[in-house]
Amino acid sequence: MTRTATRFLYLARHGEASPDETELTDRGRRQAVLLGERLRGTPVSVCHHGPLPRAEQTARLICAQLDDVPRQVSDVAGDYVPYLPQRAELPPECADDMLRRLAQFPAAEREHGPGLARQALDHFTGPVPGDEPRHQLVVTHNFLIGWLVRAALDAPAWRWMGLAHANAALTVIRYAPGRPASLVFFNDMGHLPAELRWTGFPPDAHP
Repeated sequence: MTRTATRFLYLARHGEASPDETELTDRGRRQAVLLGERLRGTPVSVCHHGPLPRAEQTARLICAQLDDVPRQVSDVAGDYVPYLPQRAELPPECADDMLRRLAQFPAAEREHGPGLARQALDHFTGPVPGDEPRHQLVVTHNFLIGWLVRAALDAPAWRWMGLAHANAALTVIRYAPGRPASLVFFNDMGHLPAELRWTGFPPDAHP
């Protein structure tokens, strides 16, 4: 029988980006550095990140605070719509609004996203082969974090919608052999000062 060990998956949304999303803002760069400082001393062995500039820049700044953690770019960690629900799956009172919002995303994100989302589950979730626990960081985007958290909680596939994540906040999921996935914490901003929290949320969603 193949032995497996616990995987700890660290999920971070990229730092705050410029309006055209080509680079991080000054605030976004500071967020990334502070997240890297928080992760200093944790046994993260690799940092996967999406190919878009805001994710790559965030990963680079995080890893600059860590000791010899390699970065690996991955389309699977990119920005896409992970699942397109049918109307019958959605709560009737909000189905029209949710489907209208999804239709606004680029066709490529909607068409290729579900396949990438399935690959993300294969690549990033579940226990790992061997005897040693593995700690992996994925610097990605709001939708993929929602998708992976939804899967960890065994919620309906459409429920990735509504799981919002702040820029440079941290989520950790634990996958232990023989146990259900465990959400250790979600959207933790404890490493960020008050003025750098809740970016990436619409103003009316701030607590």
